[in-house]
Amino acid sequence: MHWLKTTLKSSFMALLGSGDITSSMLEDRTEDIRQFILDELGEFGEKHYPKVARHVRYAQDAQGLWYARGDVMAVLAAVHGEIIAREKVGRITDKFEGLLPRGLSSRPSSLTT
Repeated sequence: MHWLKTTLKSSFMALLGSGDITSSMLEDRTEDIRQFILDELGEFGEKHYPKVARHVRYAQDAQGLWYARGDVMAVLAAVHGEIIAREKVGRITDKFEGLLPRGLSSRPSSLTT
């Protein structure tokens, strides 16, 4: 049954324009992103913001991790300051390239300059 879910998900993602991503590639990249985010949070972030760490750890898919970025930004800003947090979230955002439907990807903004 799991293979059906991942096959449907990768087919759906391909229809939405994210390209040819196999289910194993999707899972591998999602896990890489999850670990990258947890590494950015660090031990302090996980200890003092356990709800956010759980949200990242148990996100179902890449889209769940995408939506967790706002909470991750808040934690990183509290720990490191906003400038460093923006840089870290920017690196996290870059990891999602090709994984999300077009409607979920970041758009250029005049506010980022």
